Amino acid sequence: MQDFFALFFSKFLVAIAGLIPILNPLGATPIFLSLTTSYSSEERALLARRVSVYSFCLLLFSMFIGTYVLAFFGVSIPIVRVCGGLLVAAAGWKLLNSPENTGGASEPIGSAADHARRAAELRQRAFYPLAFPFTVGPGSITVAITLGVGIHGQDAHQLAIPLGSAFGAAALSGIIYVCYRYGDRMLRLIGSTGTVVFLRLSAFILLCLGAQILWDGASGLAGEFLAAHPWQFAPTGQG
Repeated sequence: MQDFFALFFSKFLVAIAGLIPILNPLGATPIFLSLTTSYSSEERALLARRVSVYSFCLLLFSMFIGTYVLAFFGVSIPIVRVCGGLLVAAAGWKLLNSPENTGGASEPIGSAADHARRAAELRQRAFYPLAFPFTVGPGSITVAITLGVGIHGQDAHQLAIPLGSAFGAAALSGIIYVCYRYGDRMLRLIGSTGTVVFLRLSAFILLCLGAQILWDGASGLAGEFLAAHPWQFAPTGQG
């Protein structure tokens, strides 16, 4: 039993230590705020809760069956990074050129049809783009897949590995919820002008993050290509 708990806490800490620098909930909070400025405080709280739940599901999915899904479709990790980088960069560019909106007020909801439409919009945005790819992006998915290696053991003690990883993902989702839920208090502190500057800078950072993810994926693809075709790039002798 002592070995079980030792292995459990080991995987729990490894999951948190491996994923929290990539997820970076504090750093992602400005992006969440900039993408939800048109929503009320209550709607933003609902989004924060749903994003945390979706993030937990994405991390768990990546840990347990992400490797099998990528292998089934023949998709490599560099391709995931390239496509994810394109998504993030495109969203950052769109946000950077969007009209100014300091947030705090959502459009009035009158009829039941308006309420249902707004609820459906919140559900859709909670998953895309807020949970994926902004919160749990290609980098987080790659790390989660790596952490999932060896998770399907047959030994009784090996049950501690998936349990520790799952609890680690749950703890990270809780941190995401707290950061997103109470991040709007920062906007009230910096005022209207500060909010505009803050959101524009966040959009530019988001664009840069997308470009970085895209570059990492392209570099990985280039490395795979050079490794597969070394003879095409071998230096030729000078006559």
